Amino acid sequence: MSRLSFASFPVLTVQVGSVALGVSLLLSGCQGGSSPSSAPTETGSTTAAPTPDTSSPGSPAVTSGTTAPSGVYKPADAKGKAQNVPVPVMPELAKENTKEGLEAFIRYWYAQLSYVDETGDMSSWLPLISRDCRLCVRLQESGEDGYSNGRWLVGGKISVPVVEVQWGADSVKAVKVQVIQDQIDYFNPDGSVGRTRSEASNDAFALFASFAEGQWIVVDLAVIA
Repeated sequence: MSRLSFASFPVLTVQVGSVALGVSLLLSGCQGGSSPSSAPTETGSTTAAPTPDTSSPGSPAVTSGTTAPSGVYKPADAKGKAQNVPVPVMPELAKENTKEGLEAFIRYWYAQLSYVDETGDMSSWLPLISRDCRLCVRLQESGEDGYSNGRWLVGGKISVPVVEVQWGADSVKAVKVQVIQDQIDYFNPDGSVGRTRSEASNDAFALFASFAEGQWIVVDLAVIA
């Protein structure tokens, strides 16, 4: 899959407050090259592997890190859910109100989305979003649907090869993010197909975050058209 070129994307192509719901995204299963529309879509998933920063040749490598639960990690397959999934750990850098801190936070944020997909556990991800972020709420709803009635997800590994932070004086910081996600399959407890497959994707996103009460919060998210 070809990598997107971010040089030609103005970060404010999508303004704060606008949400593109006509594309399959992250937990909703990003579908590459889609145009925004007002209708939400069903899809979704990711994995918990942290991704190093490759946004520029001189950038330091930043990962979220994980803690391993007892037992051997087993990814989900057609026969059952993932087991003993490594838990993403927020790096200390991600707690800083700096450009580097925001980048580390974003990579952790996507690692948490991966963990949600593999486990259905949103307890660490939900505190990282504003309820005013409509697309974030859609991601929550899609994640919950992915595990409804005993259903689970297979595949959907996500990587974030490019993160470009637009650091300025405004309290809300704008970031351009490239998100690549593998194919996702859905299964019911009886082994039947639980939902239509989500194809692999490669998309550009505008993410907006603010720092309050000692932590970063995602306040809006949208596809860059």
